[in-house]
Amino acid sequence: MTLPLLLVDDEPTNLAMLRQILEPDYNLVFACNGAQALAAVAKHHPRLILLDINMPDMDGYHVCRALKADPRFEAIPVIFVTALSELGNEEEGFAVGCVDYLTKPVSAGIVKARVRTHLSLVRTCELEKTQRDAVFMLGDAGHYKDTDTGEHLWRMAAYSRALAEAAGWPVDQCNLLELAAPMHDTGKIGIPDSVLRKPDKLTPDEWALMQTHPRIGYDILSKSNAPLFKLAAEVALYHHEKWDGGGYPEGLTGKAIPESARIVAIADVFDALSMKRPYKDAWPVEKSIEFLKEGSGQHFDPELLAIFIRILPSILKIKAEWDGREVVHG
Repeated sequence: MTLPLLLVDDEPTNLAMLRQILEPDYNLVFACNGAQALAAVAKHHPRLILLDINMPDMDGYHVCRALKADPRFEAIPVIFVTALSELGNEEEGFAVGCVDYLTKPVSAGIVKARVRTHLSLVRTCELEKTQRDAVFMLGDAGHYKDTDTGEHLWRMAAYSRALAEAAGWPVDQCNLLELAAPMHDTGKIGIPDSVLRKPDKLTPDEWALMQTHPRIGYDILSKSNAPLFKLAAEVALYHHEKWDGGGYPEGLTGKAIPESARIVAIADVFDALSMKRPYKDAWPVEKSIEFLKEGSGQHFDPELLAIFIRILPSILKIKAEWDGREVVHG
């Protein structure tokens, strides 16, 4: 059942007017004062609240503050409804957490438009959360049988974003890459444990099997037409390509390799070197950077690697933040 809208006003005529405007399109719940409003929120968890400001005992500001202080309800958008003569300081309303104002006497067209707009924003936030949840799950799935941790996935994603920003990517594409990067090894879910966890050198047949994981990841992620998953599929397929053509699965060279994958390759290798793994200690940053430099023009895009080294202070700040989280979680 669709979650309702909550209408709060101490004047029955005002509630009746809002009911007439909104009832044909929405499921509605009503409250006549602040205490009833808080009880209705706890019971019905509405998608949006139209809240009168000037009410006895507990005014709209008080109600809104109480809602925003509760983690269960802080994300519910609140639109204040008040008489123009009572509007007063709009900044106070936004400060306590409202998202908009409607003035009495209300206009049916404006009420419907504002409600549609803010419900659309709610749906957008819910979709973004769903996508982020999917990223967590696919990233974890790809490393479920591996030795990498969630911290590795999100730390290298933060490195990827920083490098993309420094390389001149638009903000929206940087946001997408940060979410796409953790899914780069999704295809490892299709690699047998005997290969993925083997402590010794892989045989030629085992190595050939390992080299199928980019294509497996691409096949999984490319089933979605959403920009996020299209970018993730691209990264998954090409992040093991090398600048000189010595990578896999297609042996691409230079800028024929998508820039997204060239960025993630640098971020992924740097993080793998500089983090502790069950089979090795963390390399010092200087040693890790020296390794990257040795691969410039061979494994890595030399221009992007030069940018990465130039922004190393920002990279190390990101590393310190994530290292701190690992200590707290550990």
